[in-house]
Order: sequence, then structure tokens, then C-alpha cells
Amino acid sequence: MLACGETAVLSHRSAAAVWKLLPHRPGDVPVEVSIQRGYRSPGSAVRVYRTSALSADERTVLEGIPITTPARTLLDIAPTVTIGKLEAALARASRRGFTGAEEVWELLNRYPRRRGAPRLRELLAHGNGAPTRSEAEARFLTLVRRAQLPRPHVNVAVEGYEVDFLWRRQRFVVEIDGFRFHSSAGAFERDRRRDAVLAAAGFRVVRVTWRQLTEEPEALLVRLAQVLVRTDRG
Repeated sequence: MLACGETAVLSHRSAAAVWKLLPHRPGDVPVEVSIQRGYRSPGSAVRVYRTSALSADERTVLEGIPITTPARTLLDIAPTVTIGKLEAALARASRRGFTGAEEVWELLNRYPRRRGAPRLRELLAHGNGAPTRSEAEARFLTLVRRAQLPRPHVNVAVEGYEVDFLWRRQRFVVEIDGFRFHSSAGAFERDRRRDAVLAAAGFRVVRVTWRQLTEEPEALLVRLAQVLVRTDRG
């Protein structure tokens, strides 16, 4: 970092790895930094991005390391990672309280022509302005997109409850069951009471587990498609 000058900050995928928005990068991958001025060639171990736009609210210090904020990091990696990885990074940033939709929207409005901005804008817009709250939810949305199923609403209120995914016209709800969030008997009972209320109001509720997402994605998609077709016709 010092070799790149006083304005250098850790950025892009290196920053995403430090924030744990993306998996840890191998040691032989160049460290990515952004600089505004004072560039000196640091050698092949560092990849430098020159930028004229890096506001004070887009940089911070983490454990003594100058680094881009999570929101700016998401904007930086948007054109360089797959849409699935970007969606998962957005979910992790939200779940861990690093950033919110408002901060990301502010940067998108500030840099409307930045590469990758349309992808990030689409993810936020399709999530009704709020990113998904768990990696499992992000993985589910990726499956839905790849299968070209209708896009659901995300984290919306139905009958006084917030549901993970809603196909409103089909009155179809999908809830993601994650072990860490639904492991207690009390949580299990609350989930089932909520399912009963939704069913009584005419909603079809399907619960999806992490194992189904990771080990049986094709079977899960067939099941979802069948429900959507039946409820659409009915």
C-alpha cells in the first residue's frame, strides 16, 4: 500500500475479501488498490486502479488498513464478478450490517455511468429496493433467474408477516429455512403458525432448505415451476 502513495486504499476484490463479501483470495493473486494521485510502480504483486473520484465517505480504515467502504466495494466489483457472486456479496453486506440499500443507491446516483452500475441497480430494483438478507436467499434468486421463472418480490409483508419471496399474482410464498435461524423448537412453532395464517388467507407456502438449494436445485426448480403453473391457471 505504501508503495502506491498516500492516497492508496485497498479496493475491488481485495477489499471484498477483507470485508468477507467474497471468498478469501489466494496469496499469489495481485492485491488491488485504488489511488487518486502519487502513483509509483509497485510491481506485479499489486494491481492499481487510478481514479479521480473517491470521496471521503467512500473510504475508511479497517484494522489500520485504508480500504473502500462496503458500498463502494460493491460498486467496484460489480463489473468484474458474476451476477450470482455480486448478488451474494450484496446479501452478505446487508446481513452483516455493513451497508444498506440507501448507501448503495446513493453511489449509483453519484456514478450513474460506472461500469457495472446497471447490474447493481437491477439487483436492488428487483429486490424492491432492499437486498436479500442471506446467502441462501441470494442463491435461490440466482436459481430463479437461470430457470427464467417469473421474478418474485423479496422480503415483503403479507398478512402482517414478512415473507422471503412472494409471487403476488399467483399467491405463492417461498420461505427459506436455514438451520442457524430456525433451529429452536420455538422458532419452528412460530414458522408453522405463520404458514397456517397465510394458508387460511389463500396463499400457497413452500419451504426450501439449504440442502435442496445446493444438492437438489433441478428438482426444486421443477417443483416451483409446477406450483407457479398450477396457481397461475387456478
